[in-house]
Amino acid sequence: MEAIEPQYGTVTLLLIAAAAVAVLLFLIMKVKLHAFVSLVLVSVLTAIAVGFEPGDIPDVLMFGFADTIGGVALLVAFGVMLGRLLEVTGGAQTLADTLIGRFGEKRAPMALGVASLLFGFPIFFDAGLVVFVPIILTVARRFGGSVLYYALPAAGAFAVMHATVPPHPGPVAASNLIGANVGLTLLIGLPIAVVAWYVGVMLVSRFLAARVNVSVSDVVFGEVRDGKKAEDADWRAPSFGTVLLLLLIPLVLISFNTVLTTLVDTGVLAEGQAWVGYLSLIGITPVALLVTVIAAILLLGRPNAPMATVSRVVDQALGPVCAIILITGAGGMFGGVLELSGIGDALSGSLSDLGISLILQAFIIATLLRVAQGSATVALTTTGGLIAGAVSDAGLSDVKLTLLVIAIAAGATVLSHVNDSGFWLVSRLFGMDEKTTLKTWTVLETTLGLSVFAIAGLLWMVV
Repeated sequence: MEAIEPQYGTVTLLLIAAAAVAVLLFLIMKVKLHAFVSLVLVSVLTAIAVGFEPGDIPDVLMFGFADTIGGVALLVAFGVMLGRLLEVTGGAQTLADTLIGRFGEKRAPMALGVASLLFGFPIFFDAGLVVFVPIILTVARRFGGSVLYYALPAAGAFAVMHATVPPHPGPVAASNLIGANVGLTLLIGLPIAVVAWYVGVMLVSRFLAARVNVSVSDVVFGEVRDGKKAEDADWRAPSFGTVLLLLLIPLVLISFNTVLTTLVDTGVLAEGQAWVGYLSLIGITPVALLVTVIAAILLLGRPNAPMATVSRVVDQALGPVCAIILITGAGGMFGGVLELSGIGDALSGSLSDLGISLILQAFIIATLLRVAQGSATVALTTTGGLIAGAVSDAGLSDVKLTLLVIAIAAGATVLSHVNDSGFWLVSRLFGMDEKTTLKTWTVLETTLGLSVFAIAGLLWMVV
């Protein structure tokens, strides 16, 4: 669906967006209206305010909602099924015990973060996060204290890899749009992502977790009654090798899709080859997670209990995540309304002729697009297209083209807030209210993006 021609100037559109966010926060945090209801209501009011025709508003609302929920629903559903099987059978505890035994209690957050960086290389942010949630929560439950000590390093790792490093779609698209080499973007972006993660996530997460206490949510563990969960049974804990195999299945399968898609997009492989199509199919994230859940049922559940009991366990996993899926979809709806309203384009267009350096211009435009419509991938792609002409005229070296992509990624990372579906996913998976998520996740994403941009800016001055 295409954006409308803005009926108002940039300042008016910006005021509408700011008012929409303010009303949304007021409804959720002060009135205590349910987040899903609040998001849908504010999305409708915003669509009216920016000038959409009444007959077009249902399609406008479905643009962001359907796109977000279509991806998130399957990921979250399969992810919590896998998580519940790992938790009930003791697999998550086995993995947690092994990590702690190898790295020690004090380095557990670092271990989770490093593991997330590795898994985040081919896996998208939301898919990686839902797979790692049971492990994060199991470690947090074992040691106590705020879950943020363990959740933020892992979530931040998936975020920086998703925004900064090919073969993720945002940096690949931005590279292609401005003529940067995707391979060089990978080689330069990867070490920048790791250093920025340590500075902007690992160190900052310690500071935030020490000041904000968040208890372990029951999104994976389920309800406990009379000291015992309904699905408790004589489950035999799997070996570390079995658990690691289950985690490697989506990693390997999704790698097929992301790597092969990148090779086709860059012309290394020809389009239309059958073997590429089949490997890409099993590497589509929902299909890869489906295969993983089936493997978990066979390796963890079926050897311990009848299939009816195993089915009941995975069925009980779905109830608590209904709200997560709907709220995340509604967050995508709100972001979609803002995207189609033309607010982001109006803001970025007003900056394109200011005469500032290209790297700073790229960062600012990406930041405005991120704040205006929420999606990091959209911000990366749109910014790349907006500055492509100026980049072509500048005649930059390959290294500077890569640094521009990284600067765009930095701007597309900062200030995650209520129009970002990832904001709601993190909020609900880790049991945080909106105020707490703004004080922690929004701050962390901002320090992460600023760290990425600071490194790219320093390198820009010396190359």
